[in-house]
Amino acid sequence: MTDYITVGAEDRVEARNGQIKLHGPEGFEGMRKAGRLAAEILDALVPHVVPGVTTAALDDIVREHMLREGAIPATLGYRGYTKSCCTSINHVVCHGIPEDRKLKDGDIVNIDVTPIVDGWHGDTSRMYLVGDVPLKARKLVDVTYECLMLGLEQAKPGNRLGDIAAAIQRHAEARRYTVVRDFCGHGVGRLFHDSPEVVHAGRPGTGPELRPGMFFTVEPMINIGRPDVKMLDDGWTAVTRDRSLSAQFEHSIGITEDGCEIFTKSPAGLDHPPYF
Repeated sequence: MTDYITVGAEDRVEARNGQIKLHGPEGFEGMRKAGRLAAEILDALVPHVVPGVTTAALDDIVREHMLREGAIPATLGYRGYTKSCCTSINHVVCHGIPEDRKLKDGDIVNIDVTPIVDGWHGDTSRMYLVGDVPLKARKLVDVTYECLMLGLEQAKPGNRLGDIAAAIQRHAEARRYTVVRDFCGHGVGRLFHDSPEVVHAGRPGTGPELRPGMFFTVEPMINIGRPDVKMLDDGWTAVTRDRSLSAQFEHSIGITEDGCEIFTKSPAGLDHPPYF
């Protein structure tokens, strides 16, 4: 049986304990601020994600933007991680580590940022097209974004997490793509990773019921080839086993009385490439 708990803005934040937190107006306001900054950072990266730039340079931009706005990079120092964002290129599924590697014409890259603003985590990621990207890769990016938004259409009170998962899986597989099972979305708020786990493939009507006040991420990872992944020796980077292309989009959302609020929507309307 799923355990829900109502929390206020002043309640002490405990470590993840399996309970699904239900937040009030103060929580929504906190997540709006954190989510907006996260989206603004991804917007600001648009002119910089070009052939020849290093992912380390992009990481510098992310960190400086957060610190300038009085925020803290949630990933910096998290379980030993040493960067302020994740940069996942081509066949990297997630958690790619920024480095001195230069982006090449035709690459696709996911950039994942999480600023902490007044204790609240704004977690979001977005795909970028580097130069002249082949049609095959652009179609994967398009379908992955469609999967995210179709999943979010199911994010409303009375539905269950399985309804989100089923919508994502149905759309991806109808276009002969696969859904990664090894990683999932998660509760978010004053904890970076909280309950519930938000899977992206499943059956309608299953999983925890969605209730107003729930905060979580939806972040489908969609592959052109098989869904299997493997971890590299750095302990963070996950790649497709068959080296096929992978794409991901992520939003942080809150369940409202009649649907969901997307905290990390782009203020400039740059939620999906190509960006102009």
